[in-house]
Amino acid sequence: MSIVINKNFDDNKDVWNIDVHGEIDIYTANELKESLIESISSRPKDIILDASNLEYIDSTGLGVLIGILKRLKIDEKDIYINNAKQNVKKLFNITGLDKIFKVEG
Repeated sequence: MSIVINKNFDDNKDVWNIDVHGEIDIYTANELKESLIESISSRPKDIILDASNLEYIDSTGLGVLIGILKRLKIDEKDIYINNAKQNVKKLFNITGLDKIFKVEG
């Protein structure tokens, strides 16, 4: 499976809007990691990840998000996971990651 990552910075809200389409797994996680690191290196701001088109995420993908969150926490920033499908939301709940990420919608 492939992944499409659309990102833009919202100057009004001072946040990164990241829209992910497809699957985040061992094959695509590095692409997401590079994209997010590039974004927060230039502007370490909150990330709003729109997961409405995210079909699947595995432990590799979760690891990428945890690593990015650790970098953001240095600047007291967060990652918000919005509009996640039930299977993705369930994974965050089962792993307890819904307690460290802001899972909304």
